[in-house]
Amino acid sequence: MPVREQKTPARLAPEMLPGDNDRFKRQVEFLLEIDRLKHTLRQTLLLDRSRQENTVEHSWHIAVSAMLFAEHAADVDVDLCRTIRMLLLHDIVEIDAGDTYCYDDLARGDQHDRERRAADRLFGILPDPQGDEFRALWDEFEAAETAEAQYAHAMDRFQAFLHNYATEGQMWRAHGIRKAQVLARMQRVERGAPFIWHYVQRLIDDAVQRGYMLP
Repeated sequence: MPVREQKTPARLAPEMLPGDNDRFKRQVEFLLEIDRLKHTLRQTLLLDRSRQENTVEHSWHIAVSAMLFAEHAADVDVDLCRTIRMLLLHDIVEIDAGDTYCYDDLARGDQHDRERRAADRLFGILPDPQGDEFRALWDEFEAAETAEAQYAHAMDRFQAFLHNYATEGQMWRAHGIRKAQVLARMQRVERGAPFIWHYVQRLIDDAVQRGYMLP
């Protein structure tokens, strides 16, 4: 979904910063810039269906999910702190790239390029080596090869899925989403949190029976 037009975040005047500290100045600039993520809306409803969830709310929710379900990670020795850091950082690129609906194949065609350019700009605001460190965590999530990244992906997919089920598939029905599409989307859960995957399968079957998604 396109990002709404926003005003440019306020910038602090040099005299407001402690000393001639360029590193701190760039950290403050990054913190102000990522406030824009609060305006990026997702194709997920709040549970009371009053409005769409924004990406900051999503990031917070999956970070808590990672702490909550750590015992169900495929790798019991997963570095939870690293996973949470990935979850809090990976969607920051939506400030520039917007939220891409996971079942929109056309929009997903150039998603990686849009998000990569956004990562270059946004993490480039930060001083070295902090910017490189944050970018490396974003790249690790995208590659989904480490145990931490795989668990992070599982939590990312599970949170949105659970919202769709709990809101009686309102967004699934609005977009005509079928069971096979959801099963394919949720494969990351099987890899990162197999126990939760079995629960997901039961909810998918139930969602079809209840008419929340197409068979």
